[in-house]
Amino acid sequence: MSEIQNALIALKNHIAEEIIGQDVLVERMLIGLLADGHILVEGAPGLAKTRAINVLSHGIEGDFHRVQFTPDLLPADLTGTEIYRPQQGTFEFQKGPLFHNLILADEINRSPAKVQAALLEAMAERQITVGQATYKLPALFMVMATQNPIEQEGTYPLPEAQLDRFLLQVKVDYPNAEHEKAILRLVRAEARQIGQKSMKKSFTPMTQATLFEARNAVLDLYLAEPLEDYLLQIILATRKPKVYGDDLVSWLQYGASPRASIALDRCARAKAWLSERDYVAPEDIQEMAFDVLRHRLILSYEAEAEGMTTDDVIKELIARVPVP
Repeated sequence: MSEIQNALIALKNHIAEEIIGQDVLVERMLIGLLADGHILVEGAPGLAKTRAINVLSHGIEGDFHRVQFTPDLLPADLTGTEIYRPQQGTFEFQKGPLFHNLILADEINRSPAKVQAALLEAMAERQITVGQATYKLPALFMVMATQNPIEQEGTYPLPEAQLDRFLLQVKVDYPNAEHEKAILRLVRAEARQIGQKSMKKSFTPMTQATLFEARNAVLDLYLAEPLEDYLLQIILATRKPKVYGDDLVSWLQYGASPRASIALDRCARAKAWLSERDYVAPEDIQEMAFDVLRHRLILSYEAEAEGMTTDDVIKELIARVPVP
């Protein structure tokens, strides 16, 4: 195992010590970093979503900013605005929160369309346009957005174009009893340390240069051509489901875009690399297919009437597309 791989595994273990019982979320955040994409997290309040990305930001050489999305939020509250300086008689651009490396967009579906559009440009183009000027965002830039699946009143559903910009949609569930007991003990220990010198082991943050090297290593990971074709067949099955059954035709209204193929390729490689393997296995593709496709498939009214979810359809696709 290389030094770069060791650094990422150490970062993963460090975050797992702080975020107990959310191993999937921890792994998916690192996959998002390695695949250079954004993450949409869906889960009830109190499941350590904010804490997770905050701990991640302290584990790498970068800065973190949390934005609480509300109905009265304005695009300038994200991008920044030009401020007039009367002494010089000129306007000066004041950068907004999006110029940080890691962004937590909390309850993203509570903001109106104009704000979502401003975030979409930043996520898609890695730049921000204010007036006639365009400003580049940092090379390390990741948005982790959250939405609450319980409360839907007063929300603005994300449009398909913006959903497609998210690399992954991760579902976060409640921890089990054992993990929750460990959480209680961790919180008590942290409460005792308030006002005292921390007794926790120090963790040396990983440099951005190391992260960029890790991204290149992930891209160079071996993926056999038959598995590459298998990956593409899963995506193509969402567009032409008739090949795999008439019931799939009745369930799927729209399939996944080519962006889904790119996302599944990069995420499967990142997962294999984090698993300390130098090749991609079918299980990597199958497991990542759920998070990559969950928000990209649009089900028909018939599927919804039958109580089907996108996860149910993805499970059927994986079962029917033959593994090489």
